[in-house]
Amino acid sequence: MSTDLVRYEVAEGIATISLNRPEVHNAQNMALLDELDAAWTRAADDPQVRVIVLRANGKHFSAGHDVARSTWDDNRDKWLVSDIYEVESRRYVGYSLKWRNIPKPSIAAVQGVCIAGGLLLAWPCDLIVAADNARFSDPVVAMGIGGVEYHAHTWEMGARLAKEVLFTGRPVNAEEALRIGMVNKVVARDELDAAARELAAQIATKHPFALRAAKRAVNQTLDIQGFTAAVQAVFDIHQLGHAHAISETGQPVLMALDGMKNQAAQQKR
Repeated sequence: MSTDLVRYEVAEGIATISLNRPEVHNAQNMALLDELDAAWTRAADDPQVRVIVLRANGKHFSAGHDVARSTWDDNRDKWLVSDIYEVESRRYVGYSLKWRNIPKPSIAAVQGVCIAGGLLLAWPCDLIVAADNARFSDPVVAMGIGGVEYHAHTWEMGARLAKEVLFTGRPVNAEEALRIGMVNKVVARDELDAAARELAAQIATKHPFALRAAKRAVNQTLDIQGFTAAVQAVFDIHQLGHAHAISETGQPVLMALDGMKNQAAQQKR
């Protein structure tokens, strides 16, 4: 199964899922997210697949949600929080939690920018291999929202760094991400795919039941500590941000979309 938006292939027990909107830096529209979920589901259901690698074609892993072609630009007369909640609970936090809990090991290979919604693709993966030019950021506070829908920030960065990154919108580069444990390995950009595949091949030699048990052990430990409950609770805080913006401007965000696009463009340079 390959589409214009998502490429999918299986070889030697490894399913490789590739984001394929390089012309817009793999910004995510709804069609891409639905096709991406279908690829994850196919890999999960295929008994020949032992490891899943998520990667992206082009210069950048993902510039986040496609604000250039957002449904926020449709000039509707009235916004309802219930409409936003329905879409985001399914395609944003819902898909991310689903991918996190797929019982097979997964690896994200990240190059260039991984902005806001891009984090919702990378963070659910079990391991992250980053190119030396990778930059992770969540500038959503500039839109009047307290952060993206899948709040793994505190778990991935620790509380104080998470606050700094959210308050300022600054990116975390590859070396800093390695130092704080947010990524497993940093490699040269031209070695990224090979390094991710080498790691996947090493993992694929292990028994799938044991891999499933090991993944469940770690995820279950995080859940006992409150991970999933916290993500779901903070998602409601995110929706409160949309409601507040609608009450002030009639739109789901406080910042004009043009301003958000300009900020994202600066990070992609």
